[in-house]
Amino acid sequence: MPRKISTDDGRAALAAVAAADLPARAQLATAVRYLLQLLAEKAPGNSVEVRVPPFGAVQVIEGPRHTRGTPPNVVETDATTWIALATGSQTWTDAVAAGRILASGTRADLTAVLPVRP
Repeated sequence: MPRKISTDDGRAALAAVAAADLPARAQLATAVRYLLQLLAEKAPGNSVEVRVPPFGAVQVIEGPRHTRGTPPNVVETDATTWIALATGSQTWTDAVAAGRILASGTRADLTAVLPVRP
């Protein structure tokens, strides 16, 4: 992540997204990046890449590191689903069952590290 998002800015963005039916793109981007930042702090590593296009991606979970090309373990989802997963308002199992997550690889299950913020 290029710059660290402060706790105050992250929480403000999350509150704004929760309060709005259609949040501003900047608030949505900050909320997504803040939660990705928390995930990277909670589960440091390089074996799983978590992508929330177009807002951000992080590598997390200890294990084998990849150096080039597409990593073998990838999780990709949309911003709304990511926020729901990271805050605990949706479970990993429910999101997978609903087809809201694309996950590949043997380590691409984030159940053990979600939510990142209660």
